[in-house]
Amino acid sequence: MTEAPKAPVDEKTAKEKVGSVWAELGPVLLFVVTYNILLKFPDGEGLLTKDNALYWATGLLIASTLVVVAKRLLNKQKVPPMLLISAVLIGTFGAIGIITQSKLVLYMKPTIMNLLYAGVIFGGLAVGRNVGKMLLNSVFDLPDFAWKTIAIRWGLFFLAMAAWNEFLWRNFSEMTWGNWKLGNIAISFAFALANTPYMLKHMTPVEDDAEASPNE
Repeated sequence: MTEAPKAPVDEKTAKEKVGSVWAELGPVLLFVVTYNILLKFPDGEGLLTKDNALYWATGLLIASTLVVVAKRLLNKQKVPPMLLISAVLIGTFGAIGIITQSKLVLYMKPTIMNLLYAGVIFGGLAVGRNVGKMLLNSVFDLPDFAWKTIAIRWGLFFLAMAAWNEFLWRNFSEMTWGNWKLGNIAISFAFALANTPYMLKHMTPVEDDAEASPNE
């Protein structure tokens, strides 16, 4: 009797997860494709040159991310908090880099973003606030110790990604750094999947969650 209603919920959840994947992957794919196309343009003066490839790719990254957010809002869908935060940070630092024509700002943008993420996570834990639990408590029902473990893992992950970005842009070519954005997405998905067994192990059964949240 209780298992029949679960199928629509699972289908809806699956669709939301697919949408979240494309919300992350789509703008990055557009960035990489645009960047590589413009690298084939000649050097010299003008807007469409090889030297401006990074600025054009970043501009389209900003625009496509905002389109993803706007589409969700127009369809009256919930905007994932991390997507909204990422859109604000990408738009802010990306715009600064384009306006000032500073590639250094664009190179360091992922470093700054990852350090901010880590700072918010560890800062929250320091004052007794678990940001991950606050953002995802309606999706995952975990005990406090599990939320803390997940928060620490992600905090360390963001610190590692900040260090990795610094190593990458300082030691490799701009082309390598730009194309590796897809690699960063793959690493993030792999890390999230690696934490899934731990979350499933400590997750409260759906039936208990339904009884505890009658207003949902």
